Amino acid sequence: MYAYTDFDRQFVRARAAQFRDQLERNLAGTLTEDEFRPLRLQNGWYVQRHAPMLRIAVPYGALSSRQLRALGQIARQFDRGYGHFTTRQNLQFNWIPLTQAADVMDALAAVDMHGIQTSGNCIRNTTSDAFAGVAPDEIVDPRPYAELLRQWSTLHPEFAFLPRKFKIAVSGALEDRAAIAWHDIGLQLLKNAAGEVGFKVLVGGGMGRTPVIGQVINEFLPWQQILVYVEAIVRVYNRYGRRDNLYKARIKILVKAEGQQFFDAVNAEFKQILEQDAAGREHLLPDAELERVAAGFNLPASVQEGLTSDIFEGLADGAYKRWLTRNVHAHRLSGYRAVTLSLKHPGLPPGDLTDVQMEAAADLAERFSAAELRVTHSQNLVLPWVREADLPALFEAAKANGFATPNIGLLTDMIACPGGDFCALANARSIPVAQAITERFEDLDELYDLGDIDLHISGCINSCGHHHSGHIGILGVDKDGKEWYQISLGGSDGKVLSGSPVAGRVIGPSFAADEVPDVIESVVDSYRSQRLSGERFIDTVRRIGIEPFKAPANAVRTLTGQAAAQ
Repeated sequence: MYAYTDFDRQFVRARAAQFRDQLERNLAGTLTEDEFRPLRLQNGWYVQRHAPMLRIAVPYGALSSRQLRALGQIARQFDRGYGHFTTRQNLQFNWIPLTQAADVMDALAAVDMHGIQTSGNCIRNTTSDAFAGVAPDEIVDPRPYAELLRQWSTLHPEFAFLPRKFKIAVSGALEDRAAIAWHDIGLQLLKNAAGEVGFKVLVGGGMGRTPVIGQVINEFLPWQQILVYVEAIVRVYNRYGRRDNLYKARIKILVKAEGQQFFDAVNAEFKQILEQDAAGREHLLPDAELERVAAGFNLPASVQEGLTSDIFEGLADGAYKRWLTRNVHAHRLSGYRAVTLSLKHPGLPPGDLTDVQMEAAADLAERFSAAELRVTHSQNLVLPWVREADLPALFEAAKANGFATPNIGLLTDMIACPGGDFCALANARSIPVAQAITERFEDLDELYDLGDIDLHISGCINSCGHHHSGHIGILGVDKDGKEWYQISLGGSDGKVLSGSPVAGRVIGPSFAADEVPDVIESVVDSYRSQRLSGERFIDTVRRIGIEPFKAPANAVRTLTGQAAAQ
């Protein structure tokens, strides 16, 4: 994985020292709360419902065992013994006292980590495919390009105060595991007929109150021009994006309102930048720069090419076979597999990891995966460099530490935001609903019969849990000060299994929290009764529509209402 240069380290440590000075002045009363607020936000520090929340950047999801150990130490020393991985491949702590914030930033800087631009109206953490560099369906490794975007966008002076937050995702495989169409800018690496590398560029995607799928603005952009093109897009957005209305400030609103005029403005800006010098190459990425960064993503020293395959799924049985089927993934190198460590099981909210588990996962990475892990969009961890011969030992070690639940891609492998238990913006709690559904569907035989189902939960319309893109989506809403939940069906984030990205459709009035597990059960029962042989949930929904699911779901309210009356 990419290693920080001396410049990177000096920069991050200087930023931590700067934040310490700002914090000390705020605590001493010489820097007001209004003056301090944008400064702490630029370093990832929010003030949430109960306590400060720190969001730590994990660029394109790459995490070393050393970094994960440091996060475990922070959880133990400064927080309440756990952290939360998000859909944007970041980690959040929810209970660190602000008085200790500078000490935490120093601890992060010591392992090349920070919270810079994980908040505020700027270009946020660039996300990517958690299987980058190892996936057999990969066209081009997106990690060097994501790293170039990170370096270019960090504290970019022109884009520090955009109309609203700005998110970029990069994918380099046939399977879109980064949900690029749901981002402000989505970048798909590909090769043209001549074998040249370039990007398909999408713009204007996003969730929130107005779910919008990004539109293709450029079908094939040579890779050397990518920073210029992204700069043109963000520059036009910065110039014309609305600043008078928080709910209409995202680029998706501008793109939707202006259409082709927006595209024309971007392409004109792009052309103008390129024409600023006679040769038109001053602003292009040189081969040498890509090679410099790409060298950081060479194979780990312990990884050997040319190993013979050493996995025998046909001979496995029971829990191990299920784990091989669901948590173990194909690899581009013979003799290797990528393995998902599931963070979804009863007792912990989806995406949560205790300090002890962080240490354990770091141990597994060092023992089995060249000391490297990846954070996934679906809030799990991946070991990208596992030898097939080590799979039995890894299974036993993962099982002993609570990472071997064989549910990846199934109903209980759900995405969920922290919701109203922590977030000041949330209308409803996500965690109790997620736990109730997990407990309702504990039977693995039932989960395997149901097959692949993406269930996503958000505690409010800001959609941090990506409910719009769930095959089943759950959205917390406020009705007269009480928590209610809307259920939607048929959403997709763009993976091959799910088809083209699309927002789910609401199946009826909202439900009380205690009704949600029954509603989900009625939905899957309807699927069972109407599916064709071998048909997946999302395919059934798309074939028959959402109407057949409405009556059984709404009957839950009738039954619970009658029970309450009795």
